[in-house]
Amino acid sequence: MFVMLTAGTAAYVTDSTSAAAKTEGDNNADDDDKEDKAAQSLLNKMIRNNLVSNTNQVEVLQRDPNSPLYSVKSFEELRLKPQLLHGVYGMGFNRPSKIQETALPMMLAEPPQNLIAQSQSGTGKTAAFVLAMLSHVDPNNKYPQCLCVSPTYELALQTGKVIEQMGKHYPEVKLVYAIRGNKLQRGMKLQEQIVIGTPGTMLDWCSKFKFIDPKKIKVFVLDEADVMIATQGHQDQSIRIQRMLPKNCQMLLFSATFEESVWNFAQRIVPDPNIIKLKREEETLDTIKQYYVLCNSKEEKFQALCNIYGAITIAQAMIFCHTRKTAGWLAGELSREGHQVALLSGEMQVEQRAAVIERFRDGKEKVLVTTNVCARGIDVEQVSVVINFDLPVDKDGNPDNETYLHRIGRTGRFGKRGLAINMVDSKMKIHKSPYREITISMCHIVF
Repeated sequence: MFVMLTAGTAAYVTDSTSAAAKTEGDNNADDDDKEDKAAQSLLNKMIRNNLVSNTNQVEVLQRDPNSPLYSVKSFEELRLKPQLLHGVYGMGFNRPSKIQETALPMMLAEPPQNLIAQSQSGTGKTAAFVLAMLSHVDPNNKYPQCLCVSPTYELALQTGKVIEQMGKHYPEVKLVYAIRGNKLQRGMKLQEQIVIGTPGTMLDWCSKFKFIDPKKIKVFVLDEADVMIATQGHQDQSIRIQRMLPKNCQMLLFSATFEESVWNFAQRIVPDPNIIKLKREEETLDTIKQYYVLCNSKEEKFQALCNIYGAITIAQAMIFCHTRKTAGWLAGELSREGHQVALLSGEMQVEQRAAVIERFRDGKEKVLVTTNVCARGIDVEQVSVVINFDLPVDKDGNPDNETYLHRIGRTGRFGKRGLAINMVDSKMKIHKSPYREITISMCHIVF
């Protein structure tokens, strides 16, 4: 087999026909595997036992530019209560993560400082705001002092687990869940100091049932803000809760992404914030070589895939498809060729997805065929190649550069070099993306 590489410059593939990922009869909208942000966030939390290796630089915008900026390299520098320090070490944190180094001094400051922080799952942000809540609580006061709002019941439970682990040696502090199904008697007052829950139930407990006196709240945490605003009603409910809180209540908001809608929401809910941002992922893609292959059909794409496997050594690969139908077909074809294949798609339960990813991470399968449900946040050190069998498009059929960057970012991690190969419809034009901030050098593979 002859492989020729010809240099070319392109960003993402784009054409007015917007046919990037619609392959022969697979353009049925019902088969589109759209990303469920809440499920993806929960999945990320379930499959991670340790912090991810994050090389992204932290950008800090201070509320008061003249104020000194502190960061810490050890938890001892924070002068935590001994029982909390034991809890931190018991969770396996030996030293602060990159975002914790900067965020914790702000969150633990006196007087309290508000914070908006961009942080993906696995960077230690949940442990950071949990530590802030536990530090600010007065265990002698038997009433709610900290509220944490999560977009879903499952995500609230995950945060609760972190509180239970970190507060293991601090039994005086109690936790309660404000979630649907947790029925309380009318007229009762909560004695737990920390309340975690979903926006609707939390709002009812504060206003309708008055289980919580919002004027006594010291810390308000809004986690997964990007997931929150994607859910009908949650944005308005969160704002209504925030308006009931005292002016000196510390506001902490976290989001994996900072799209304009998230940013507008954050500014409405967090007054005078310090801001921590991570540099965009595309700025860290210098370890990834990118190529494209022109194909006329999905059968040609599959043949090109076989040629690639015959030409290079691949430790583990992730292959992205636009629809469940294409993913299922491709997984079957690869299995018939003798590959060990795992299939991941949106109709699977979160627990099933976690099991598939763990098997792939353990090396039981060498190829993971997936849809966009796996585009973000899944880190497998052995992945050396990412293949876009279908290039990603948004709901209107336009090139989705953000998802493209998240996809190829599954390789080239942990300081290793990676390879991204894009299967491109030969009827499309390769040219510079309309998203001018993303310009990617690619090479053309000809078989």
